[in-house]
Amino acid sequence: MKTLNRQNIVKSPERPIKVLQFGEGNFLRGFVDWIIDIMNEKTEFNGDVQVIQPIANGMGDLINQQDGLYHVQLSGIQKGVAKEETRMITCVRGVINPYEDYESYLKLADNPYLRFIISNTTEAGISYNPSDDQKDKISDSFPGKLTALLYRRFSTFNGDESKGLHIIPCELIDKNGDKLKEIIVQYASLWQLPKGFVSWIQKANTFSNTLVDRIVPGFPKETIKEIQEAIGFEDNLVVKAEPFHLWVIEGPDSVKDEFPAEEAGLDVKFVQDQSPYRTRKVRILNGAHTSLVPVAYLNGLRTVRESVEDPIVGKFLDETIQKEIIPTLDLPQDELEQFANDVMDRFKNPFVKHLLSSIALNSISKFKVRVLPSLLEFVERKGELPQNLVHSLAALLLFYKGNFDGKPTPVNDSEDIENYFKSIWKNDDLEEVAHGALSYKALWDMDLTTVDGLEEAVVREMNVLADKEKV
Repeated sequence: MKTLNRQNIVKSPERPIKVLQFGEGNFLRGFVDWIIDIMNEKTEFNGDVQVIQPIANGMGDLINQQDGLYHVQLSGIQKGVAKEETRMITCVRGVINPYEDYESYLKLADNPYLRFIISNTTEAGISYNPSDDQKDKISDSFPGKLTALLYRRFSTFNGDESKGLHIIPCELIDKNGDKLKEIIVQYASLWQLPKGFVSWIQKANTFSNTLVDRIVPGFPKETIKEIQEAIGFEDNLVVKAEPFHLWVIEGPDSVKDEFPAEEAGLDVKFVQDQSPYRTRKVRILNGAHTSLVPVAYLNGLRTVRESVEDPIVGKFLDETIQKEIIPTLDLPQDELEQFANDVMDRFKNPFVKHLLSSIALNSISKFKVRVLPSLLEFVERKGELPQNLVHSLAALLLFYKGNFDGKPTPVNDSEDIENYFKSIWKNDDLEEVAHGALSYKALWDMDLTTVDGLEEAVVREMNVLADKEKV
C-alpha cells in the first residue's frame, strides 16, 4: 500500500493560495475543503487552501506528513437511495502552526493572490480576550490572530482597498460574521492601531454571516482498513461525511462572483439575509430531532434511524414536520418540502448510528429554542393547537420523570432543572406535574399555562401515554 503524499499521486496543478483557513478539524476538511476541491475541478476558481492551526496542539504535523492530501468518503441516503463515494482532496497545501513560527504566519498576509479567510474555531472561538493586548505577540484568541494578520496586510499593501478580503466564518453562532468584525474593531482599539486600518476593515473587507449544515462523523476508525484497501493509500486522515451539504452565505454579490460554488453545482446559497435559512434548519432539522426523542424513547426505540423507520413513530415525525412545522415558516413551499425530505433521508442514514440518548442532552432548553417557537407560531397562524407538538411536549414531561415503563430515561440536564422535575414528580399527579412544569418561567422564558388550552391538552396527552405505560 502506497504512502499518501504528492510524490505518489498523479501530479496536481500548481494553484495560487487563495484561501487561509483557521482550523484543521474534520468539519472544515469534510465540508469547506471538499467544496473548494470540486470548484477547482469544475470551475475556473483555481485556488488552494493554506491551513492555520488555531491552537498550539493540533493535527498540523499529521496533515503535513501527507502533504495536505486526504480522502473524504460520503456515505448516506440521498433522494431515497443509499450512496457511497470517495474523493481525494488535493486543494489543501499544508498547515502552519503560528505558535511555532509566528513570522511565517504573518507573512501569509503578503500574498497578493489571497482572497478569502474561512474559519471554524468552535462556537467559543469568536470571542474577545482583553489579555491579548499586544499586536506583536501571538494572541490566544482567533479574532486576535486574525486582527494581526489583517493589520500586516493593510501595512504591506499601504491600505490598498483592492487587497481587502472576504471573511467567511463557519462557527455555529448567530451573526458570526458581524460578531467577528465587531471583535476585530475592539482589538484595533485595544492595540491603538491607526484609524485608517479600522476604515480599511470596514470598507475593503466583507464579513459574511453564514449557516453551515453537514454531518461529519470524522475518521472512520471501524472501517479504515477496508477504506485504505479500496483507495490504495495509507491515508490516516480519511474524513467520513454525509452526502447532504448546505452552506448559506450572506454577503454582497462580490463574494458570489469570486466563489463560484453554485456554478460547480454545489448547494451553496448566496443571500442577502441568512436568517430564514437558519430558522428553517433550527425548526425542521433540530426541531424534528428534539420533538422525536421523548416520543420515540417512550415507545421503546433507541436510535434515530429505527425511529424514523418505525411505522408509528416515523409517521408521527413526518406529519409533525409537514403539517405543524412547515406551515409556520416563510420560505417557498417547495424549498421547505425538499429540505424536509432531505432531513428524513439524513435521519435514515444506515452508516451513522445516532443514539436518542445523545440527542437528549439539555432537552428542555432545546425544546424551548427549537420546538416551542413552532408550537406558538402554529397557534398564532391557525388559531388551534398543533396536536403532534403538544404530544411531544407531554412526552417530554414524562421523559423528565426519569423512568418510564419500569426503565430509566436518559435525562441529562442542568442540576437545577433535574432537581425541579424531581420535586414536581414526587406525587405522580399528572395535572400537578403539567401545571408545575408549564407555569415555570425559568424553563420556557414564559408561562405556558397562558396559552389557551395548552395545559389541558398536555395533561390529556400525558394520560394517554401513562395509560400505555400501565398496559
